[in-house]
Amino acid sequence: MPAAPSFDAARALGFAHRTFEIEAQALLGLKARTGEGFATAVQWMLACRGRVVVMGMGKSGHVGRKIAATLSSTGTPALFVHPAEASHGDLGMVAPGDVVIAISNSGESDELNAILPALRRLDVRVVVITGRPDSSLARHADVTLDCAVDQEACPLNLAPTASTTAQMALGDALAVALLDARGFREADFARSHPGGALGRKLLTHVRDVMRDGAAVPRVGPDADFIELIREVTDKGLGATAIVDADDHVLGIFTDGDLRRLVAKGIDLRALSARDVMHPQPHLLRDDALAVDAADLMEARRVTSLLVIDEADKLVGALNSNDLMRAKVI
Repeated sequence: MPAAPSFDAARALGFAHRTFEIEAQALLGLKARTGEGFATAVQWMLACRGRVVVMGMGKSGHVGRKIAATLSSTGTPALFVHPAEASHGDLGMVAPGDVVIAISNSGESDELNAILPALRRLDVRVVVITGRPDSSLARHADVTLDCAVDQEACPLNLAPTASTTAQMALGDALAVALLDARGFREADFARSHPGGALGRKLLTHVRDVMRDGAAVPRVGPDADFIELIREVTDKGLGATAIVDADDHVLGIFTDGDLRRLVAKGIDLRALSARDVMHPQPHLLRDDALAVDAADLMEARRVTSLLVIDEADKLVGALNSNDLMRAKVI
C-alpha cells in the first residue's frame, strides 16, 4: 500500500487563511459592480405573479438550489429546475410571466444556452449570474449580474470556490432586498418555518399549550382550607384560581403561599380561600403568544399563570413545565 501523505498542520491553516482572504476579496469586488441591473432584477421578482425559477449546472446548480430555497423561505416563491432535465420535459415547470435566474460562471453552459430560445418563447424575464458579462448566456439575458472573481481559492485555480461564494452572495443579496421590499417580518418567516424554534415561538398561542376544562384548578371564595389544598394537590399545577360564580378570577393561591403561612404558625383550619388568596394575580389572554407567557413568568418571577378569555372568564392555566414541553422555552 502507498504510504499515507504527510500532514503539515501549519500548511493546512495557511491554506485556510488564504481561502478566507481570497473569498473575502471576491465579495468586496461584487459591491463595486452591483448597481442598476441588480435593482431591476429585484423589481422584476417583486412584481412577478408567478415564480422565480433558478437554473444552473454543476456547482452553480448546487448554489442555485440554495438560492431557490432562500427565496422561498423569505417570501418569494421559487423553485430549482435542472437545465439538462428542462430539455426533456421539466421546462413545463416554467410559465409565462416567471422570472428565470440562470447561473453559470463561464456563461457558456451548453445546457443553459440550449434552452434559451424556448425560454424566450415563454415570455419570461431572464436574469443571468455569470463571471463573464461578454459570454453567450449574458448576451441573451435581460439583466446580467457580474460575479467575476480574480482567482479561485483553489491553489490550482480550477475548483469553483471563490466564484461559487460570489454566486451565493448575489443570491443572498437578492433575497434580502426582496425580503425588505415585501415588508417581510418575523411572523412571516415563522409561517414558512413551522417546525423550527422561531416558528414555535411565533405561531404557538397560549390556548395551544394551556390546561383547560376540568384540568384547571379552581375553587370558590368560600371554600375551606382543606378543599383549597386538595385542589392545589390534585390538579398538579402548584396553584389554584379562586373564582366567583361567573368564573371571573378573584385571586390565586400557590404552594408558595402555603409555605409562607405555615412559617408564620397560623392556624389554617378555620381559614377560607378568600382569607388566604393573593388578589389581582397575573392573568393572560388565551389568544396571547405562548412566548409572551414565558416572558411574563420571567418578568414577574412566577411559575404559573391563569388564562382568561375575551370575556375575562377563567378558561385555562399553565406553568413553565407546559411551556417547556411545547418547546417554547
